[in-house]
Amino acid sequence: MSALTVLRAFSQTRWSRRFRSPDRLAAHQRRLLLRHLRFLGRHSPYFTALAAQQERPGDPLELQRLPLMDKAVMMATFDAMNTVGLRRDDVLALALESERSRDFTPTLHGVSVGLSSGTSGHRGLFVVSRRERERWAGTVLARFLPPGRILGQRIAFFLRADNTLYETVQSRVVSFRFFDVYDEAAENVRRLGAYRPTLLVAPPSVLLMLAAAVRAGELDIDPIRVVSVAEVLQPGDEAVIAAAFGQEVIHQAYQCTEGFLAHTCALGTLHLNEDLVAVEREELGDGRFIPIVTDLTRRAQPIVRYRLNDVLRSRSTPCPCGSALTALDGIEGREDDVLLLPGPDGQPIRVYSDLIVRAMMYAEGFEEFRVVQTGEEQLTVAVDALNAEVERSVALEMSILGRRLGFRPPALVFQQYSHDGSKKLRRVERAL
Repeated sequence: MSALTVLRAFSQTRWSRRFRSPDRLAAHQRRLLLRHLRFLGRHSPYFTALAAQQERPGDPLELQRLPLMDKAVMMATFDAMNTVGLRRDDVLALALESERSRDFTPTLHGVSVGLSSGTSGHRGLFVVSRRERERWAGTVLARFLPPGRILGQRIAFFLRADNTLYETVQSRVVSFRFFDVYDEAAENVRRLGAYRPTLLVAPPSVLLMLAAAVRAGELDIDPIRVVSVAEVLQPGDEAVIAAAFGQEVIHQAYQCTEGFLAHTCALGTLHLNEDLVAVEREELGDGRFIPIVTDLTRRAQPIVRYRLNDVLRSRSTPCPCGSALTALDGIEGREDDVLLLPGPDGQPIRVYSDLIVRAMMYAEGFEEFRVVQTGEEQLTVAVDALNAEVERSVALEMSILGRRLGFRPPALVFQQYSHDGSKKLRRVERAL
């Protein structure tokens, strides 16, 4: 590992790229984008072919003229799109073998590879070069290490799959330990207690499990900072986790296969990492949008105009922290998990997950829940305290929400809550 690359990324992110002016941020993005598209036009067969199709083939690629991509396009064009000469079948074989063996250290020609299904279940691949891993490590450490103390931090990372990308943060000044969520929960709690991390990074479902262990007296740790990753952090869950670990703010890392897209500032506001990614918006109304992402520095596997399947909600007022990076009110989850419930005329009304979550938070008598649309006018509601009083409370809140939004009250089917820790927790899901 090149410590110099990590340190350069750390210092740039921590001190040099603290944009307060939207104009300076836009100029910074333009410089990175021009350099990036020139590189791709020369080194990626996919983008070289697109450049040759322009009216003036010698001109630099123009972002707005490039086609959108998604996971299906990425997989179909993988061999031609990547700039390091990798073949999809070779990458897929290594990624699958790593998943089966739980050994995530092997690389292909020094390139880290991994398998991604996100929350969709559709298989995808990602590849990251050594230099990209080092830049990522410096950036992530700069975003999430507490101010002041840097040396001696112990980072505990709970994920469903390790990767050399994450191991890159290990150094002589920062200790890193991976905890596999497929391992027995009691053993992970024991190991975590012995490790005593200063920085705890995990999905909300794992943080809730660890919070329960703290309340039960089974876990005694005092992290300086807690970071939520991989799943949507709901406000109710955030409050439970913050109370258990004595935190004012639960930080979030909006990290996915397509890049490190957002982070939480010191005031608890989620900001897009627009110093590293350009984000176009597919507007949905009421501040909600689907992000179309271009990673401005990632070369091994270009991410250019990649349409995510997530719904984000922008903040209506600037964040008091003063950053020019776009502030978000939240990540609402997957686009295809927006519920579609019939209105008075039978036409479907879009009901976003945050509205369902809020209704469930108003209901009383339970803590854990999931709401799944299992029919055109049916919701299956799973709660951890199943009784008639809870059912009445949930039905009342759903009826109030229906009157407010104008959809017909759906039939509610109640069942006992359970969650498979090997899968991402989705509080609200459309399963039609």
